Amino acid sequence: MSRKIFVNLPVRDLPRTQAFFAALGFSYNPQFTNEQAACMVISDDIYVMLLAEDFFKTFISKPLVDAREATEVLVCLSCDSRAEVDSFVAKALAAGGKIPRPLQDVGFMYSHAFEDLDGHIWELVYMDMSQAPPQF
Repeated sequence: MSRKIFVNLPVRDLPRTQAFFAALGFSYNPQFTNEQAACMVISDDIYVMLLAEDFFKTFISKPLVDAREATEVLVCLSCDSRAEVDSFVAKALAAGGKIPRPLQDVGFMYSHAFEDLDGHIWELVYMDMSQAPPQF
């Protein structure tokens, strides 16, 4: 069995957050989705558990970080092209997201980012490894 990753993120309004990510083209696994949580499918091995804040708090003993005020994590997704990076950002903006920083283009690596409705930062990166320096 291959190793899988489940990123868990607290969200204020689960239905609104699900609609936001559906607008970006993501789907949900209904087997692990209910009124408290939604299992967003990134790939066969990567999932994001969007957890209503009160439910998220049942798993932690520390205070919950407000991602609009502080950054607790950067989630980075690889893309197949520069156009896919740009498309993700455009869809996120259209769905109500924000842009936290300018696009970055260092030749072999092209990246941009968006903030989702709860302030979580999603990095999108395309890398042309044939153009990458020996050590970056």
